[in-house]
Order: sequence, then C-alpha cells, then structure tokens
Amino acid sequence: MVAVKKDKINGDALGTGRRKSSVARVRVRAGSGKITINDRDIAEYFTEDQDRSWILDVLDACEQRESVDVLVRASGGGNTGQSGAIRMGLARALMSYNEELFPALRDGGFLTRDARMKERKKPGLHGARRGTQFSKR
Repeated sequence: MVAVKKDKINGDALGTGRRKSSVARVRVRAGSGKITINDRDIAEYFTEDQDRSWILDVLDACEQRESVDVLVRASGGGNTGQSGAIRMGLARALMSYNEELFPALRDGGFLTRDARMKERKKPGLHGARRGTQFSKR
C-alpha cells in the first residue's frame, strides 16, 4: 500500500519532498516536537509566518506536533520552494513513521506533488515568453 522508508542505522522515518527547484530530505523520529532545518531552528530558518505554517499544518493535521522530532536538509530554490518541499517530505516521512496517518495526509492534500516549474527561456526572446520591444523605425 504505502512505501515505507526507514533509516537502517537508527530507524528514523525518511521522506523526500520537491517543489520548484528545491529538494528537502526529511527525517522523523519520536521526540518532543523539535524541528531543525539545516542545523537551525525553524523560527530562525523561516522568518515568514506563511512558510512556517505550511510546515506545521502537516503536523497539526496528524496531531503529531508534540510527539515527533523533525530533521531537515533543504537545498535549492528560495523560501517558498523550500517550505513546499519540506511540507511534502514531512508528509511522506510521517507516512513511513506511522501508516495510520495516511488518510489524514491524503485528505489534507499534503502528498500531492506541485508540478509547476519555471518555464525555460527560448532563443530570440528576453525570457520564457517576453519578446523583443517593437520598433516602428
């Protein structure tokens, strides 16, 4: 039913999330609710409330906010992309941690990959779609 990924050494539940050009590798283990992103606290790493709430919504939907510790390695992209990648990776890791959380994660839409990517620049144009400026003379 669900692909379970666990660390062979210490039994952490693993999950990988991607959004835009960001990638997040997430580990979930039993703990007290500490969230660490790239060796920094979540409040220090994400200063915007929106980015923090995107991640915490997953834990709140599963009622796991105070019972698990989350360790994240995020790379690429900006704040929005990284928070979206962490959101998806955390949902996948929680699913590996406890398969009974699957219905809550699915119904909340946390397992759906956001496929929107930046469109590539085309030759002869200034950007992906912007053409050259029209010159009458």
